[in-house]
Amino acid sequence: MVAIDDVSMTIQEGEFFSLLGPSGCGKTTTLRLIAGFEEPTEGTVYIRGRDVTHVPPHKRDTGMVFQNYALFPHRTIFDNVAFGLRMRHFPKEEIKKKVNEALKLVEMEGLGDRRPSQLSGGQQQRVALARAIVIEPTVLLCDEPLGALDKKLRQQMQFELKKLQKKIGVTLVYVTHDQEEALTMSDRIAVMHQGLVVQMGSPLQIYNHPETRFVSNFIGDSNLFEGSVEKMERDLAHVVTSEQIRLVAGSYGSSSGDPITIAVRPEKARLLIGDERAENCFTGSVESANFMGVSIMYRIALPSGRLLFVMEPNDGSKPIYAPGQEARVGWDGTDCLILKG
Repeated sequence: MVAIDDVSMTIQEGEFFSLLGPSGCGKTTTLRLIAGFEEPTEGTVYIRGRDVTHVPPHKRDTGMVFQNYALFPHRTIFDNVAFGLRMRHFPKEEIKKKVNEALKLVEMEGLGDRRPSQLSGGQQQRVALARAIVIEPTVLLCDEPLGALDKKLRQQMQFELKKLQKKIGVTLVYVTHDQEEALTMSDRIAVMHQGLVVQMGSPLQIYNHPETRFVSNFIGDSNLFEGSVEKMERDLAHVVTSEQIRLVAGSYGSSSGDPITIAVRPEKARLLIGDERAENCFTGSVESANFMGVSIMYRIALPSGRLLFVMEPNDGSKPIYAPGQEARVGWDGTDCLILKG
């Protein structure tokens, strides 16, 4: 069985690089190959130009942070952080200095005498980070390190981890299945699916210009339409979907008769008020309106049975629609994303 297939990537020094994808897509296997816990059947792993494909983990100059923290429960916080330095036979005074510096970096100074059971989940994760960075690795590897934390603490730790990474300048490779986490923290993202890297780029590039149906649906939400190009007119493609819905989209090199998949982000679709128009305009019925704090997510049912997802800001600029009300929905051709497959 192939876990990952023909994966090739170059991660820049000092970069926060995320491997993002659903469970079983190969992201953790890729991380374990970099760490040295697995060996590839084909291919080579380089760190700073050095071939480390067959080098054991403890000689790769990498640090690792796991989701379950992997702290020694019966050792003090100081001893947990000092473990890697002792394994490398650092002098006692240097160990003390480096451990205290690492604990200060993660804002855990003064807690070295405690044991993991006396700490909160967020504090334990800080200790795991301190233990990984105290050896001053070239590459810091993180396997869903914030997955066990509640949402508010996870968001706080995202900010702090990003700040810490930039402060110490370490190259960080981060595995996550959380799209928001990857978009918030990363310099670049590799989106993985079924053992392949299906798109790589900055968070802005991947969100605004997904190349495939999978990426458009996995990174955020999309209204998806499948159909064919009926005709080209200036720089616009006139499209007829399989449900006989007519759309106008940017051409992106399309020609008459081409099959086409179009994605429209819910925040690009908008409820039209009064005589407001759009290049793509539909009338339907509000099926549901979900309040999400800063926004409202509407599901609009068209006469064809198609459901459109529309995200409106909760800023008081428009009336709030109730289920059963008629609503007009629209977006412009430039808001359509043309997907490969």
